[in-house]
Amino acid sequence: MKKDFYLTRYALIIKRLESSPATYSQLEDYLLNSFEFQDAGIKSYSIRTLQRDIREISNLFNLSIHNKKKGDNRYYIESRPIMEVDEYNQKLLESFQVSNALNLHPDFSDFIFFESRKPTGVEHFYDLFFAIRNKRIVSFEHYNYKNKLMTSRKVHPLALKESKDRWYLIAIDTKDKMLKSFGLDRINYLDVNDKQFKEKYKYNFREHFKNAFGVMNLAAQNPQKIVLKCSRHQGEYIKSFPLHQSQKETKETPEEIFFEFFLHPTYDFMQEILSYGKEVQVLEPKILVDEIRNHLQESLNSYLKD
Repeated sequence: MKKDFYLTRYALIIKRLESSPATYSQLEDYLLNSFEFQDAGIKSYSIRTLQRDIREISNLFNLSIHNKKKGDNRYYIESRPIMEVDEYNQKLLESFQVSNALNLHPDFSDFIFFESRKPTGVEHFYDLFFAIRNKRIVSFEHYNYKNKLMTSRKVHPLALKESKDRWYLIAIDTKDKMLKSFGLDRINYLDVNDKQFKEKYKYNFREHFKNAFGVMNLAAQNPQKIVLKCSRHQGEYIKSFPLHQSQKETKETPEEIFFEFFLHPTYDFMQEILSYGKEVQVLEPKILVDEIRNHLQESLNSYLKD
């Protein structure tokens, strides 16, 4: 068994058991007949390897797999982690599947094409992760796109948040004691201080971002119901890739699909809606309808001036 193939095995075992319980023989058949095993030229999978894989899956993904249920010899997933951890596990599995495909096939560049983008600051990720876990004071230079200024910051780092393929540091700015977000791609000269901060902050970031879209400051707005009317074509895309965890489909016709959300109507969310053009229309709340209408009118006016 190839040593660098274990992550692929874990992903396949979880995928199979998520569909239904399976005996060792059924799991073995599933794995050996998978394209991943065929492509790697693997012809066998022992029960001993399965038992070791189950232990590692439990440690890595917090998934309990057993095969002792009233004499039943089928393996099954006994318990799942909480929703937030489960979402993390899913992203981890997806990353493993892609990385294993790339590692196993050096000629991947002939068939797999990534988007060309500038670095998003992930080189700072582990340093900041370390600082958060160990309550270390962090200093850096941060660039502001709006006023085009580079400013010096000293912060108490509390969390890392992903939004639209970018990572943000959520931290208390020691200058004004305010909770702020800082794009990792705009951080320079990062320094993790040996000194720890003593303050104990009581933010519950799962709750803080529960009704958030993006990382905008949420303090000034309360979450509220937002209703969208989408063309059938665009609605199918939104159904398959939800915009937010609160998304609910409320109505469907041959031509349109209606969705309801409960979140903060932030600038980030408005920009997302505007990106769909005429395919998506906001019906509620009125304040967001008016804001989008004004934005579109200003855009139109800028073209009429020419």
